[in-house]
Amino acid sequence: MNAPYDDAAGSSASRARLITTPLTPELVRGALELERTEHGLLPHRLPARARAQSGDGQLAAAEAKPSGVRLVLRTRATTVELDTLPTKTAYRGAPPRPDGLYDLVVDGGFAAQASASGGNVMTVDISTGASEFQPGPVGTVRFTGLDDRMKHVELWLPHNEMTELVALRTDAPVEPVPPGGRKVWLHHGSSISHGSDAASPSTTWPALAASLGGVDLVNLGLGGSAMLDAFTARAMRDTPADLISVKIGINLVNGDVMRLRAFTPAVHGFLDTIREGHPEVPLLVVSPILCPMHEDTPGPGAFDFAALGEGRLRFRATGDPAERAAGKLTLNVIRDELSRIVGQRSADDPRLYLLDGRELYGRADFETYPLPDELHPDAAAHRLIGERFAERAFGAGGPFAAGD
Repeated sequence: MNAPYDDAAGSSASRARLITTPLTPELVRGALELERTEHGLLPHRLPARARAQSGDGQLAAAEAKPSGVRLVLRTRATTVELDTLPTKTAYRGAPPRPDGLYDLVVDGGFAAQASASGGNVMTVDISTGASEFQPGPVGTVRFTGLDDRMKHVELWLPHNEMTELVALRTDAPVEPVPPGGRKVWLHHGSSISHGSDAASPSTTWPALAASLGGVDLVNLGLGGSAMLDAFTARAMRDTPADLISVKIGINLVNGDVMRLRAFTPAVHGFLDTIREGHPEVPLLVVSPILCPMHEDTPGPGAFDFAALGEGRLRFRATGDPAERAAGKLTLNVIRDELSRIVGQRSADDPRLYLLDGRELYGRADFETYPLPDELHPDAAAHRLIGERFAERAFGAGGPFAAGD
């Protein structure tokens, strides 16, 4: 049975005048799979087969946070309500995290923003990794005062909290928007691509770049989980796409998961698998943006517990730079090797491209937009990265330019 509704967003009488539209896959963009739950639909950004092969709680949490997932519909409605059951994450000892945001975009322009009250809470103890789950009620986001005309409506789900879709209500009929009007851009990366510290779901750097590039985004940015996993490559292989990019590096360093000997064939294997399903699609490899703590210092990365004691979330590198000689990865090591790999492969793969991540965010940008936790860009830096990616990838002469 569904959890009780939160009625703060509207009275029962007003809801009675609205039309309830079944939530179907035709209304959802950006998810690779929709799981039927006791409450409704849970969007997933990796298919069940990939999830079954990971065995990792970090990845399970990341892929179920619907970065880039949105409801897309046409309607004359002036009121739109969505019942959802969020699962919010809290970190014991860290400052409270704000509720996730829902962005309403109408005819391509930002229109409104709201949050859903209620929801489940997963509290994580950073020092031990232990977690505690507390169930909560379904909440509602409500948008009113929309123009009474037929329009293209997108409701972007929070990029940073799991969101089960429970019910959709409007004051006019809703119809799905058939796919195929724009190219599909499939992107994979780390928490930076996922949207960590972005202001809202439509302002993560990939969402901003997609808007500027006029494409439909499928965002496989997986916080903490861009590990060159074979199951992620297979998911990308099997996902229809017109443009593909992979941003490789930071999680491999701060996770300290492999050495250079394993990294090189893992990159080749990842790209080979994508090419099995997309032999002619423009494929852009993006190396890491600047992150001073890992430029020449290997991982693993760790929480700075001194900062946590002061109520701040901050990361630090714990590796020894001397270990690079033994094959430990740093961001500079990865950039050099990605440049070599793409140069080697592009002789036989002319639609394979490389973008140095420091063109998106480099040393001068760090002085102006420092990383608040030493790892993740803030909202202003997300906008900068999105604009620069759009210019370099979708602009004239870029690998994703119109007509390519």
